[in-house]
Amino acid sequence: MARYISGRIAGLVLILFMVCLFTYLIFFELSPDPALMICGKTCTPDRVDQIRSSLGLDKPFLVQFWDFISGLFVGRDYGSGANLVHCGAPCLGYSFQTSQPVWQMVTERLPVTATVAVGAAVLWLLLGIAAGLISAVKEGSWWDRTMMGLALGGASIPNYVLALALQYILVVKLQILPFPSAVSFFDDPVMWFESYLMPWIVLATGYACLYARLTRANVIDTLAENFMRTARSKGLPPALTMRRHALRPALTPVTTIFGMDFAALLGGALITETVFGLNGVGKMAADSIAKNDQPVIMAVTLLAAFFVVVGNLVVDLVYTWLDPRVRIR
Repeated sequence: MARYISGRIAGLVLILFMVCLFTYLIFFELSPDPALMICGKTCTPDRVDQIRSSLGLDKPFLVQFWDFISGLFVGRDYGSGANLVHCGAPCLGYSFQTSQPVWQMVTERLPVTATVAVGAAVLWLLLGIAAGLISAVKEGSWWDRTMMGLALGGASIPNYVLALALQYILVVKLQILPFPSAVSFFDDPVMWFESYLMPWIVLATGYACLYARLTRANVIDTLAENFMRTARSKGLPPALTMRRHALRPALTPVTTIFGMDFAALLGGALITETVFGLNGVGKMAADSIAKNDQPVIMAVTLLAAFFVVVGNLVVDLVYTWLDPRVRIR
């Protein structure tokens, strides 16, 4: 196990290094004029020259990239003299448009994104797996057809359409929920729950429908396996047979996509956060794209890649607990 984990971590580091290399290459080497794009739409030539000098864009590419990588671990300085700006580790860059280190911007907004992602993930796992399991057990019944029909319809609704519809019905017409805002749980737990409920529902709807259909298909396939017939022939209780022998191996593909989906959400739910006005990583990315703030865009890209790679490692480790047929050598 230790050897396997060490190998996976080494692979994780290599993948992250390659992601950093290609991301930096795209944003700084292949860009026509990175300093001009970083400075923004309204910028003076002197300001562009200052940014170019501060970023070291007049240096060879490998030197620039080494400065970026070393800044992740020890921090770095931009500019010199009166124009010196220090970016502490981990330095993901410096936004000259907001005059802030990008890491500071990310950490201020990441709790909002994490709250949205975790709440939605809990909701779609509970609803999706439960609906898929019941539909598989009652295969061919009216319950199965109804649930799968709803799942198909729910998966077809775009997030922004559902978000606008919920806001109009629950906030404007019925006035039973407040307009979402980034309220802290410790300040007001009730307001916190009410503020995040609609974003959770919007994000969870599409995922829950997908997970319900996937769980149903996997459980039906698992029930037809030989080891399931053996378990029944031994006289094991149906509930124990379903929980121990059918559900766990059937959840292996679900675990795979959950690790990727949840990790991607931690990188920012761009549409949902933008529609509801939640100042998370996703909305920060959308605002940065509109302003062409390249350091922030690159940082969000790297953050999302980091979560996806780490999520993939966690999924591989969870496999051995869910399915005893999986062995790590």
